[in-house]
Parts: sequence; structure tokens; C-alpha cells
Amino acid sequence: MTESFSVPYRDYRDIRRALLDRRETALVDVRAEALFAEGHPLFAVNMPLERLVTEALSRIPRLGAPVTLYDNGGGLALAAARRLTALGYRDVALLKDGLAGWKAAGGELFADVNSPSKAFGELVEHHRRTPSMAAPALQRLLDERADLVVLDVRRFDEYHTMSIPGSISVPGAELVLRAGDMAPSPNTLILVNCAGRTRSIIGTQSLINAGVPNPVAALRNGTIGWMLAGQRLEQHQSRRYGPASDAARRAAAAAARGVAQRAGAGEITAADLRRWLARADYTTYVFDVRSEEEYAAGHFPASRPAPGGQLVQETDHYAAVRGARIVLVDDADLTRANMTASWLAQMGWRVWVLDGSSGGDDAEYGAWVPPVPAPERGAGGLPSPRHDRYRRPYEGLDNSTQAMQAYLDWEAGLVAQLDKDGTHGFFVI
Repeated sequence: MTESFSVPYRDYRDIRRALLDRRETALVDVRAEALFAEGHPLFAVNMPLERLVTEALSRIPRLGAPVTLYDNGGGLALAAARRLTALGYRDVALLKDGLAGWKAAGGELFADVNSPSKAFGELVEHHRRTPSMAAPALQRLLDERADLVVLDVRRFDEYHTMSIPGSISVPGAELVLRAGDMAPSPNTLILVNCAGRTRSIIGTQSLINAGVPNPVAALRNGTIGWMLAGQRLEQHQSRRYGPASDAARRAAAAAARGVAQRAGAGEITAADLRRWLARADYTTYVFDVRSEEEYAAGHFPASRPAPGGQLVQETDHYAAVRGARIVLVDDADLTRANMTASWLAQMGWRVWVLDGSSGGDDAEYGAWVPPVPAPERGAGGLPSPRHDRYRRPYEGLDNSTQAMQAYLDWEAGLVAQLDKDGTHGFFVI
């Protein structure tokens, strides 16, 4: 005789109210990523059923967090509820009538992946009129050997695959810290590029917010725009930023703290953070925003690596519980943490920067071995294995023109979708 298993339901109104009240909620889509990318609620996170057990404890670390599971029919969500309950999660529910119920109740559906971050980037550009330059104009400047530097803010593996000619890899969280050394003359134009739009908008606006004296612009539509213009990309390049000078560090640290304060990000001591982590009534994420090499050399106990600005780009992959607290760890200058915190705060997160030299006494620093980092990455630094992935139109060199243009058109419509959805809680300083 099999043991009966029952699970409660939450509906669209329950989730919407939790989001508006900024209460903790994890809305989990257990379908394959390719199906998730066809349409999902704004703050839904994707954990396919086959990977749920390996990802859940990293992305939803508190067993008492309210988790709502859904699919689009077929029983996957019920199977997922069984698995999470077996893992010890105590507040698991199903979304009433699944994705169809969400849509029938008037819920907005967002396509693609990392939708909150991409929509936020479009909102930033909409409000701040972030300056940009089209690919042909940049090509002309490169041909003329103009006084400029092109800084690529993607992950290094993305940069290594394909890059703008002459560009240098400076992943997004490093940008404000390194810009003073990359462009020491205030007359040097700084061009920021990514694969599409979001990271270049955030990177460019980071430099503007931090008061960098140089003229700054984003490469409009990134490597997608470059390819659509019929221009050549380099491959297998390895140009990277170097050590930051003392003068650049001091200037960047002061500027970044000011930006974080304007956005409402807080500071927390190591002692207070340990007290938070000892409590079981609230989810607290601790992310180390330094480079992977710095993290491997030693890190604050309980922190997980989130280097290079990817936390802003892929917040849903790192922090699945909307409404949770986020604490950021950095080196003593705190430039990377403060700039990252400024963006997370504007995205509606409660965020703090750990005060001091990455937060602790030497006896504890570096003594802890982390769980599987989130997002869990497969071949080529990708956030999920290839076999069930949605193929991003900005990856690789063999994307169709139609797919790349459709992606750009989709991004351009995200601000209007945010208005219709109404749950985002974003603001722009």
C-alpha cells in the first residue's frame, strides 16, 4: 500500500501579493529550460525536474522558505513537490492550474531567460538615456585609430569565444575598479560591450554613476549588432585587465560607496552576518563578487562565488527566493561589492555589503568549502547543460540573422511588459 501524498495550492493572487509585499517567495518552473524560455512569470526561476535535487539546496538554501512549483500539465510539479519534501523543505505548494492558470488570471508571461535582469537593463536605458554607439560608427573609430578603449564586460569564456577587434576582457563588476587604469586620460573614449544589450547598458551606466571623467558609451546591441552589421569578430583572444593601481583603487572605492548609498544598499559587520545565518526564519544569500581566482585563494565562510557582474545579469540563477536578503563580499576596497549592491538594490533586493576585509578574522577566512556554486555550470561556463538548454541568440557565431534581430526586438519591448506586469519593484537612481 503506497503512502498518500498531498500538497497545498497557491494561486496567481497569492504570488502577486507576496511579490508586492516583498515577502519571501520562490516560484519554480520545473520544465526544461527550452520550454521555460517560451514563456514564464517574471520572477519564476527554472529548475528542471531532473536537476531539482542537485540545484535546490544551493539556490533555495533555507528549508522553511515558501516554494511554489509549476509546470504546464503533465505532473512534473507534483513529482517535484515530492522530491523537495523528501529533501526537508517544509513549505511546498503547487501553483493552482499551473502556467495556464497564471495566464488565465491575467498574469504576464516573459520569454527568454534572465528576464528580470534584462528587463531592468532596458528600464535603466529608458530612464537614463544611457549613451550608445552603433557598430559601424565604432568600426570607423577603430579604423581611424581614435583615442578609445573597448572593454568587454561578459564572462571571460564568452569573450574568448568571440570579441570585438582589439577589445579587452573586463567583466562587469571589475569595470569601475579598472577603468582608471584602462583609460588614464580623461579624453579617452570608453566603449563598453557585451553580447546584446543588458550588460553593456549596466556597465556603461556604472561608469557614469561612479563619475568617471571619460566619455562613455555602450556598443549598441553588442556582438549581435556587430554581426548584423556584417563586421568581423576576433576569436580566441586572451587580453585581460591587469592589477589596479593604488590611485585607481582609492578613487573607485570612494565613488562606488557613494553610488551604493544613493541606491539604498546597506553595510553589515561579520558578527551581524553570522547572527543572520544562524537564524532559520529568513533566507540570507552571501555572494563573493571577486574573481574566481581570488575566491579560490580564500573566502568568507558561507559565501558562494558570483564573479564578474554575473550576479546582476543572472540574479534568478543565483538567488531563487525573491524577497530574501543578499550580502556581498569583496576585498577591503569594496568597489565591486558596492557597485553590484547598487544595482541589486535598484532591482528591488534587500542588499548589504560586508564591511571590512572580506569580513572576518584570519582563523575563519578561507576555512570553509562551499557547496556546488550557483548557477551550476556545464561545458563552456554555461548555466545549464546543453541537452535541455534554450539556445541563446547571442551565443556563438552561427546564429541566424532572423533569430538575432528577433531577440533585439524582444528586448526593446520589455519596458512595456514591466508596466503590464506591475510586480517588479524596480527603480533607477
